[in-house]
Amino acid sequence: MDAQTNRPARAQARAPEPDRPEPLLTGRARRIAVLVVLTAFFMDILDGTIVNVAIPSIQHGIGADYASIQWIVAGYALTFALFLIPGGRLGDIYGYKTMFLIGMAGFTVASALCGFSTTGTGLVAARLFQGAMAAIMVPQIMSMIQILYVDPKERAHISAYYGGIAGLASVLGPILGALLVASSLFGLGWRMIFLVNVPVGIIAMIVAWFTLPAARSPHPLKLDIAGTILALLAMSLLTFPLIQGREQGWPLWGFAMIALSLPAFVLFAWSQRRRDRIDGSPLVVPRLFHYRSFTVGILIAGSFFGIVGGFFLTQTLYMQLGLGFSVLEAGLTGIPFSLGVAVAAGASGPLLVPRFGRLVLTTGCFVLAASIGALGLTADLLGHAMTPWDMIPTLIVGGIGMGLIVSPVFNFVLVDVPVRHAGSASGVVSAVGQVGTAMGIALTGVVFFGRLAITNQDFVSAFVWSTGFGAAALVLVGFLTFFLPRYARPRDDVFPGH
Repeated sequence: MDAQTNRPARAQARAPEPDRPEPLLTGRARRIAVLVVLTAFFMDILDGTIVNVAIPSIQHGIGADYASIQWIVAGYALTFALFLIPGGRLGDIYGYKTMFLIGMAGFTVASALCGFSTTGTGLVAARLFQGAMAAIMVPQIMSMIQILYVDPKERAHISAYYGGIAGLASVLGPILGALLVASSLFGLGWRMIFLVNVPVGIIAMIVAWFTLPAARSPHPLKLDIAGTILALLAMSLLTFPLIQGREQGWPLWGFAMIALSLPAFVLFAWSQRRRDRIDGSPLVVPRLFHYRSFTVGILIAGSFFGIVGGFFLTQTLYMQLGLGFSVLEAGLTGIPFSLGVAVAAGASGPLLVPRFGRLVLTTGCFVLAASIGALGLTADLLGHAMTPWDMIPTLIVGGIGMGLIVSPVFNFVLVDVPVRHAGSASGVVSAVGQVGTAMGIALTGVVFFGRLAITNQDFVSAFVWSTGFGAAALVLVGFLTFFLPRYARPRDDVFPGH
């Protein structure tokens, strides 16, 4: 026997798996590369949360109507959702670095267009473009992490940073937005929440050009252009009249568009089945919906993020336009909620879910519903005399409720999904969350802005009605959780950690 044959068993155990590729970068170069892509991820999450607190300032600055206000927030989420899965496919086909640079360049240009917009229509168009560019950029981030960290233990460590950055950006968004608007750097006011992305984006692109490795999928799926167009058509037919219809007095064309969205969704589903039979590369794998946990789970996730998205927008308008809070007061008022989310999210995944299973999600829905409802009742009781201190108890409780949901919900959604479909399922879950946000803003807007019109701009009454709508919807979502598996324990052929 040679020396290699006599190698100790411990050394053999430590040898790399024969089919595991070597990482494309190591050491300092790899740390710089992952820092660049995580910075891009931070920018994306930040831009989804930083805008709410600046909405009243934007409305005053460029005279945007209420429909434009909804589109400024919902439009970003909608185009991000619609182009997220195609964005990932483009990276597989043309290379992750190439599409990351294209997405980052487009995102930076879109940020500049947002910052220099002078009309509501122009800002909405720029936000739609910004969401689409984010959808090209963001999928490459996880793909880069996959090829930079081939060791599962190292990848899990970096993925923890990925989740932490998402939480940090969500918390810092309203606070940073408030500080930027209140400080009005260079006299730019609300425009700084977008223009701050420009220097960061340029620096990130330069560093990415020199540090990111060129790589693509060895077996990329084809781009489903027809499916993308049908998805865009169906969502537009549903969302556009919900937001614009109220401004136009609910004309007949609005109801016609909503009715036409149903056959459009049916046609999209048919196209996905057909594409799956032809070449196995649909945007959405139809077989995913054979798993009840996945079907119910994405309905829960989409509804939850929609309700929360609508609540955050109306709360900001209520605080600043209804109660007269300064932009800084409104931004800082969100801190108790964020602290509640952080504490509960940290405890729910490792401690509560393994012991209590889906009851953690159920409890989170009911607790958040009670908090939103209590906030509405407090507003009804105190009226225009409400202060930030009056909101703190209910916001802390609401944050705890949200934290019990956001951390474990995706584990329940993906618990039954086989490993061969995990990538598609994860993309669908992310997209549904964004679509839910857009739809939630549209539906909550129907209640909130409709009440404003009836009561002659009584923001307190509008907020009370919208919180009642949100609380009732969350209770229904809570009952849906009983259709999930009791525990999120994946089978052997499911990705660990999903």
